[in-house]
Amino acid sequence: MSGREADHKRFFGTDGIRGRVGDPPITPEFMLKLGWAAGRVFSRTGRGHILIGKDTRVSGYMFESSLEAGLAASGVDVSLLGPMPTPAIAYLTRTFKAQAGIVISASHNPFYDNGVKFFSDSGEKLDDAVELEIESELDKPMSIVDSDQIGKVSRINDAAGRYVEFCKSCFPTSYNLAGFKIVVDCAHGATYHIAPNVFKELGAEVIEIGAAPDGFNINDGVGSTFPDALAETVTSTKADLGIALDGDGDRVIMVDDRGEIVDGDELLLIIALSRKQAGRLVGGVVGTQMSNFGLEKALEQESIPFVRAAVGDRYVLSELQRNRWELGGESSGHILCLDLTSTGDGIVSALQVLSAMLMTNKSLHELKQAMVKYPQHMINVSCRELVAVEEIPQICEAIKVTESELQGKGRVLLRPSGTEPVVRVMVEGENVSQVEKLANQLAEVVEESVG
Repeated sequence: MSGREADHKRFFGTDGIRGRVGDPPITPEFMLKLGWAAGRVFSRTGRGHILIGKDTRVSGYMFESSLEAGLAASGVDVSLLGPMPTPAIAYLTRTFKAQAGIVISASHNPFYDNGVKFFSDSGEKLDDAVELEIESELDKPMSIVDSDQIGKVSRINDAAGRYVEFCKSCFPTSYNLAGFKIVVDCAHGATYHIAPNVFKELGAEVIEIGAAPDGFNINDGVGSTFPDALAETVTSTKADLGIALDGDGDRVIMVDDRGEIVDGDELLLIIALSRKQAGRLVGGVVGTQMSNFGLEKALEQESIPFVRAAVGDRYVLSELQRNRWELGGESSGHILCLDLTSTGDGIVSALQVLSAMLMTNKSLHELKQAMVKYPQHMINVSCRELVAVEEIPQICEAIKVTESELQGKGRVLLRPSGTEPVVRVMVEGENVSQVEKLANQLAEVVEESVG
């Protein structure tokens, strides 16, 4: 499907439907209709079966009930998973041979936001064409199937245990984590009852933080978007490392024994290098436009191909599939290991890093030295309307001047936001003061042209 057709979607964004609870479309009425519409689409080839999972937001109960009622009204059977990480729902959708999986979550957002995303029967994000089909059904008046065709609803009580075992299967059987002291930050989110158990059962001593959700504290000062709490706990407890997940468990940021943050770019490099050393790296690595230039240079030194995709895990996935590679990710900690699972998985990604530590007999701090992070400076420039900035002559000339000053030891990125009327101006290079100066100069030109 072309970008033009995808733009016709009214509700689905790059990661499902998301917004503030109570503001359309994040309302019970809409979720009822969305469940019915999705059920109509997924049951066209026979009686459907759809799984529903959620994170720990208080509004999740409300939206779970609405989606469940809509799906049942369309004649689809529903299995409820309760609080479960996003990647767990993708995995269970595959293993239960369901037509789709639904995640009720707003990922790393505060509790007052929520949203819905779908997985196909293969555990992957839906194609644009399927999302457009669901939106088309939303335009129709809601009807209920005959009473003998109404969907049945059940609960999968051992969902968490099944997923714990899957995560453990992604760690080499010849290794264990005995002797490791690990701080695990669950962001008061969907991994609170899963992540600590995975690392404990593999032999680690686990210190839990962010593992007491109350419906309102998800991502509140903890998790992968707020790693300072993790860093402080790692150093104060003299732990070997820390693992911070986000609210729905598909991202991970780690902290080494010195309390230094190890972001998604550095984790991706560690996994790539360990796979190359073990002879298991298939092709190259996919990053995004925002991946640090240091990642690109480090991979280049190891003769590992590197490709940048647009920002967003669905674009990373698309580029991996196009190249038939397995490893990609974003600096936010959303990492894809397609040989193990179909979507970003924070727990599985952390296990790959721990495996690399054991294989090389090196600490996380030692492994992160393989990448020298380049200073980045980004400025958001407000604009009257989103335009193709790369086609404006004054901006093109300013980019050329900036790139010439970097002398091949950095890069420039101008990226219109997909959600607000701003152009993101980013400059990367070896020298902090030079990077800031060049970013400010370029931002002034952009503001004069489109501000």
